[in-house]
Amino acid sequence: MTTRSIYVVDDDQSIRAALQSLLSTRPNLMIFGFRSGDEFLAHVDEHAPGCILLDYEMPGLNGLEVLRQISKLPRKFGVIILTGQGATSVAVQAWKLGALDFLEKPCDPATLLQVVENTFQTIEQDHRAALLAERARSAIEGLSAREKDVLTGLVEGRANKVIAHELGISPRTVEIYRANMMQKLDVRSLSEALRVAFAAGLMPAD
Repeated sequence: MTTRSIYVVDDDQSIRAALQSLLSTRPNLMIFGFRSGDEFLAHVDEHAPGCILLDYEMPGLNGLEVLRQISKLPRKFGVIILTGQGATSVAVQAWKLGALDFLEKPCDPATLLQVVENTFQTIEQDHRAALLAERARSAIEGLSAREKDVLTGLVEGRANKVIAHELGISPRTVEIYRANMMQKLDVRSLSEALRVAFAAGLMPAD
């Protein structure tokens, strides 16, 4: 199992210690504590991707201000905001800034552990999707201009004859480009080729 990183950002030492103690019951979890959002952000580029338990009320930058800074970075953190009871407006703002969840203190331990697990699953799904998109874009960059034209036509739902007419080439030539394109993308069917295209961000024209 891969080691995961979690960051507990809370100015209350007793709460921070309690959260770290609870989280230490989970396997393969590296836990890091921070007394303020400013302290966490000071070395944010050095932190491994992971989950952040982020207190809202802290001296210096509050939780939403920290979240606003994190939202400007490449996506590598999943943030759970922790607040006092009844802070609905904070929850709404947190969602808008990209928080994955929101918990009121004091948190039920089982609920907190489940929310943390859900957050890690979301982070890992996002990471896999990003890797897939990067590989798809790289594969498509390896196509010739004509092969890309044929792929674009297929993405937009056109038949070989229609693509041939639009490109001013014969249907047989389209078939050759299509076969070469599929070989370079390492796919065996049109559906697999379309899956690569969509992963790379090639969407049908309106």
